[in-house]
Amino acid sequence: MIKNPSFYSVIIGTELLNGRREDEHFAFLNSELIKRGFEHKANFVIKDDPDFLKDVFELVLLDPHSVMFSFGGIGATADDFTREVASLAFTKQSAVCHKDAKKIIIDRLGDKAYPHAIKMANIPKNSTLIPNPINKMPGFQLDNRFFFVPGFPQMAHPMIINTLDAHYPKNIKKYSCNFLAHCSEGVLIDIMEALPTGIELSCLPAFDGDKRSAEIYLAHFDKELLLSWEKFFQDELRKKNIYFDIIAN
Repeated sequence: MIKNPSFYSVIIGTELLNGRREDEHFAFLNSELIKRGFEHKANFVIKDDPDFLKDVFELVLLDPHSVMFSFGGIGATADDFTREVASLAFTKQSAVCHKDAKKIIIDRLGDKAYPHAIKMANIPKNSTLIPNPINKMPGFQLDNRFFFVPGFPQMAHPMIINTLDAHYPKNIKKYSCNFLAHCSEGVLIDIMEALPTGIELSCLPAFDGDKRSAEIYLAHFDKELLLSWEKFFQDELRKKNIYFDIIAN
């Protein structure tokens, strides 16, 4: 398990961008991460473009804490680029035949595995297979960090749950607090800038006619540290005579 992982999802499919299909992966993965105390750093929805896909994978690789889930493009049709692109991006060489994946495909399809389906056994060198409980055609992963599953939600989602349960079951508990300040967010900038960089901060402004408010969210893994900065923020609000409401977490 990567320490302090940064979670990325890459959802591949021109059909999602031209409106022929609706994405079902982001909301699902986001919910599963939140259940475990994690959250997304970024989500990419991209067309079936191998050059751009390689750019996205290499961008994810720049983050030393990255953990990525890639959906789609691991089949055997002409628009399935993920296996070869992932190999070039993550191993700097072409995909190789994985003997266990080859056996699964042949056992499943027999002679019908040739000449096309057998191509799905060509994956990045040193990959580990991700079992597919629906039709047995596996996904694959590298270093317990980079996970590649089909684009079909009914296949991909059980595979993701099993993967998360195995490798990222639970995060260190993160403590948080919410309160609603009855003022514009601009009034709060000096308070927010006084917070240390380790405190997670979110400020969501709201408008109700002429009334302005800002929902403040603070979070940290150290409960005592969080409480001290929550008190600081609220004391500063009192100094400015700004009324606020506590929002239950």
